[in-house]
Amino acid sequence: MMTNLFSIFDPTSSMMMLSINWVSSMLIFMILPYSFWLIPSRYYMLWIMLINFINKELKILINKNASGSNIIFISIFLFIMINNFMGLFPYIFTSSSHIIMTLSLSLPLWISLMIFGWMNFYTHMFAHMVPLGTPPILMPFMVIIETISNLIRPGTLAVRLAANMIAGHLLLTLISSTGPSMNIILIIMMILAQILLLLLETAVAIIQAYVFSILSTLYLNEIK
Repeated sequence: MMTNLFSIFDPTSSMMMLSINWVSSMLIFMILPYSFWLIPSRYYMLWIMLINFINKELKILINKNASGSNIIFISIFLFIMINNFMGLFPYIFTSSSHIIMTLSLSLPLWISLMIFGWMNFYTHMFAHMVPLGTPPILMPFMVIIETISNLIRPGTLAVRLAANMIAGHLLLTLISSTGPSMNIILIIMMILAQILLLLLETAVAIIQAYVFSILSTLYLNEIK
């Protein structure tokens, strides 16, 4: 029984005192048949086309000196997209709607970029604190503002992804919870609305993974 609207995101499934909800992050690899990895098929070619498309998009943004890092951002994109898609299926835990999962992706990435930048390009990192053309009287304030803006980046990445996934799922649950009290005409209208919202959530699942990887790429470019 759903005690409140947010209980659909509660990690309540467990086995031998161990939470098994997070298994959903790797559930796609259990569903895919072995032939997907061994025999080229239409699904495999579609997967390769998607990877090549993301690779081309990232090459435009990534500095040539860091061209090898695009495989990291492609992996992040695919991991987030798969988890977003798996959350659209009934009775599957939506791991990407939890801050603990999204922050586990954004925080280590941001920390590694900061360590790499301050150790190798500290002059550029200091110069980035004060935008070009800033009046001398505003420089101390700009340093504070830029520092705060830099520190909240992993949080904004995590909250943006989790909030967008939570919002769509809550709307789907909120609309479907009114079904038992409706007549047949309203139920048909509700089903049509649910289908449209599900298509919207499918697009959001791809867009949010794309936004996360693109913003991470832009953060990398700022330390170069």
